[in-house]
Amino acid sequence: MVTGTAGGRGARPARGAGVVGYAPGAWDLFHVGHLNVLRQAAAHCDYLIAGVVDDDMLERAKGRRPVVPVHERAEIVSHIGYVDEVFIETQPDKLETWRRCSFDVFFKGDDWRGTPKGDELERRFAAVGVQVVYFPYTVHTSSTKLRRALTLLEPPSEDLETLALES
Repeated sequence: MVTGTAGGRGARPARGAGVVGYAPGAWDLFHVGHLNVLRQAAAHCDYLIAGVVDDDMLERAKGRRPVVPVHERAEIVSHIGYVDEVFIETQPDKLETWRRCSFDVFFKGDDWRGTPKGDELERRFAAVGVQVVYFPYTVHTSSTKLRRALTLLEPPSEDLETLALES
């Protein structure tokens, strides 16, 4: 599902006229590390699509639901000036995402580099002419660290946990 164009840097270039990049993420509890990834990605392409992983897919991958629901995360990301378009990911096959979004460069965290899943991603994308570019994570912050810090500050009440499960 494409949520449409964001504020961004302009119109999507015609096929072959500019580099289209794709940066997927959960973007939950948006922080400076997320901003750094989008800034770096935008510097490597003419038009940047930010993929926002939906709640169900994120729960399957990480074993927990996000704090911020997908449509709110997509809204936040759509207002980042580096982002030209937002795409809500509803299935994990990145090649299928490429078929739907048509991008030239795929951006990923460097924790995937040299791993079996990273090697497989590179192999599959190379077959369709997509380059995989890795970026380092911002070491001092992450959504996981923020989630832990918030839990230490005030443990969630049962009512909040129930609401989170229902959303």
